[in-house]
Amino acid sequence: MILSDMARLPRFELAGVPQHVVQRGNNRLPCFLDDEDRQRYLQCLRQALLRFGCKLHAYVLMTNHAHLLLTPVEAGAVSRMMHTFARNYV
Repeated sequence: MILSDMARLPRFELAGVPQHVVQRGNNRLPCFLDDEDRQRYLQCLRQALLRFGCKLHAYVLMTNHAHLLLTPVEAGAVSRMMHTFARNYV
């Protein structure tokens, strides 16, 4: 079997272990058009963090991607949080 035909393995995610998450724009295009977009992103992020119980330690918003340093309070919380957050922001 060719590796490219295989599904991606699940992320290894433990409660209380910080994770560096990178979120990129489609085809590396800009994620944010202006400061209003950045504020909306941060508002959606805050709501998702509260809902899924993840702690945000640091973030950087670049033009075509964002870096987040998160710690989940339970296993699987970062994946669920990012899925919901990304759908709400888009």
